[in-house]
Amino acid sequence: MLFGAVLTAEGGPVELGEGCSVMENAVLRATRRDPLTLGRQVLVGPTSYLTGCSVEDEVFLATGSRVFNGAHIGTRSEVRINAIVHLRTVLPADSLVPIGWVAVGNPARILPAQEHEAIWAVQKELDFPGYVFGLDRPADGESLMPKISARFGRALGRHRDDRQI
Repeated sequence: MLFGAVLTAEGGPVELGEGCSVMENAVLRATRRDPLTLGRQVLVGPTSYLTGCSVEDEVFLATGSRVFNGAHIGTRSEVRINAIVHLRTVLPADSLVPIGWVAVGNPARILPAQEHEAIWAVQKELDFPGYVFGLDRPADGESLMPKISARFGRALGRHRDDRQI
């Protein structure tokens, strides 16, 4: 692990296999529902963000890659610079998500970011607010943020008495 890398196991376990490299300022976070696991010889690039996902052996997650809750990445796959593997997406072995593209769904569709409507058609059914926050998607003109902010405020309040060691 290099300078600034963060592993957060408050919600669930974080497991790194033999020979993993986690580069500068990467964040790896487990959740109650989804632990975070990396297989052997996985490289997590600088500023990448992984939350509650499983990554098999010999995977390359380039700089700025994002892998969300419940996603699974197969052996020898590559997620290139600033690419995204969305919530509950399953990438089979030897997959490639090009620079800045988005993988979404099971089976995964790999789409350029500008194809928002096609991404949303799959993503909407994956139910991000329900899966991650246990909340129903709000009606038009409403926001989830008041409930999410209150929830995070309560959770972070548990650290009120933390001490640096």
